[in-house]
Amino acid sequence: MQIYLPVAELSANWLLLLGLGGGVGLLSGLFGVGGGFLMTPLLIFIGVPPAIAVGSEAAQIVGASVSGALAHWRRNNVDFRMGFVLLAGGLFGSTIGVQVFALLRKAGQVELIIALAYVVILGAIGSLMLAESVRAMRRQRLTGSTRRGKLHQHTWLHGLPLKMRFPKSKLYISALLPFAVGAFVGLLAALMGVGGGFIMVPAMIYLLGMPTSVVVGTSLFQIVFVTANVTFLQAWQNQTVDMVLAVLLLVGGVVGAQFGARLGQKLRGEQLRGLMALLVLGVAIKLAVDLVVTPQDAFSLGGGRAH
Repeated sequence: MQIYLPVAELSANWLLLLGLGGGVGLLSGLFGVGGGFLMTPLLIFIGVPPAIAVGSEAAQIVGASVSGALAHWRRNNVDFRMGFVLLAGGLFGSTIGVQVFALLRKAGQVELIIALAYVVILGAIGSLMLAESVRAMRRQRLTGSTRRGKLHQHTWLHGLPLKMRFPKSKLYISALLPFAVGAFVGLLAALMGVGGGFIMVPAMIYLLGMPTSVVVGTSLFQIVFVTANVTFLQAWQNQTVDMVLAVLLLVGGVVGAQFGARLGQKLRGEQLRGLMALLVLGVAIKLAVDLVVTPQDAFSLGGGRAH
């Protein structure tokens, strides 16, 4: 049941890889976010080198996002003008990110930076999501409603220069704001092997003030091109994309997402966010523990491969 991953230079159980893809796909369908921020740490846990995990997961996200973006486009749920501004920022950020990734890899620090980035980002996102879901469930018990107040407030950020109208989202804001959001997510895509939906979607709702109905489709639209750019640059400059690994993860993810979408209809929104927060925090804690626990083989710190 073993299959050789040529770029990662290791053999792995192909059923395990399909299962990982299916499990993360199920969670993606269940919670409505991309699974890159979970898949990359899971690949690292099973022994895939972090650099290969990042590059290969970016390739897997391209295929998974295309399907979702097309579905939302058919339902007219994509703000293309906003999507192109986010995409411009995403391409800028991801291109810079790949260069930074190459420098860190050359300096031998890429594994530490990837782990630290996941601990900080996942820890912060998970904590915020858990706090919000607990407040929503408490409101449900006290008032019988989970309804929240206004999602966003206009600030000085919305008054920056280069203001543009986005008719689909009914917004008139500075184009610099979505460009900056896209650039930040593009940087994360290059450094962490994620689509960035777990940050992009909340930012589009709470920071940009976009209607929820067009957020997911617009996010997926830009993620397709940003992760495609990351995949190409990672394969060309860093040779860290293992297509055998990416294809196995993609097949499992497509199947798992269908079951996740059905299961998600049986749970309330605040319950889903709470479960997702616990999962995110669990991954962050596992990575943090791995950073501080003394390795069994002290010589492994040099980055050499055991034989």
